[in-house]
Amino acid sequence: MTSPETPPMATPRVAAGALFFDGEGRILLVKPGYKDGWEIPGGYVEPGESPRAACNREIAEEIGLSVSVGAHLVVDWAPIDAEGDKILFIFDGGVLSEHDGAAIKFADGELTEWQFAHTDTLDGLMPARLVRRIRTAIAAKRRGVAVYAEHGVEPMNQAG
Repeated sequence: MTSPETPPMATPRVAAGALFFDGEGRILLVKPGYKDGWEIPGGYVEPGESPRAACNREIAEEIGLSVSVGAHLVVDWAPIDAEGDKILFIFDGGVLSEHDGAAIKFADGELTEWQFAHTDTLDGLMPARLVRRIRTAIAAKRRGVAVYAEHGVEPMNQAG
């Protein structure tokens, strides 16, 4: 319940995606048919749904894989002027085998392509904010610790 004395509160959109790797350490990227650029599998959290459940659901809907993602790697406070406040999660999807790759199907029609890409080739494939978030998630995975980020970067690593 709100009243005139209640200060306004943030009502961010929440989304969750997964980092999947292949045996060479490349990450799985997917190409949405409705916009330019590449993404990682995932999407928005529905009301009453946890970010992990949303991530698993989106993976099944988008690429037809039934998975249970691992630990969260990054939680990112990433507001965008045109879209408002956002809290974005990246979970560890683990390593996909060749068999898993062969099983990828675009179940709901949102995606048109997929590929594995080296992290040094991400610039130009997707928005810089997503590149930063992915690189932060990879660093968190290597360190074995989940991190909090703002605009894709851990605050202690931001200038200023």
